[in-house]
Amino acid sequence: MRQFKTAFVAACLSLLSTAALAYDGEQYVVCNLNPDGDNFLALRSCGSSSCEMKRTLGPGTFLITMEPVATKGWREVIVQRDIQDWSYDGISGWVYSKFICKIVYP
Repeated sequence: MRQFKTAFVAACLSLLSTAALAYDGEQYVVCNLNPDGDNFLALRSCGSSSCEMKRTLGPGTFLITMEPVATKGWREVIVQRDIQDWSYDGISGWVYSKFICKIVYP
């Protein structure tokens, strides 16, 4: 019986720690683009400039991040239709994090 209790407690703690680590995304917007240059951010198939460009994103495009931190300067994102779209069903890809700004609500 003691082994069962130990296993049960371990399973519960495992579930709690997994829930505590869940990340449901933060909202960002495309920013810091050069209006005298291309004035778009490339949405790529992976986190590298050598990966396929899936789409171009203009200034003010809203994004949801998939991970809490960048990987070598790249963030995996989902493109939102507008600021209120939290459906997570937009096109996904990778963007260079220098060109996205976190939206902070008061």
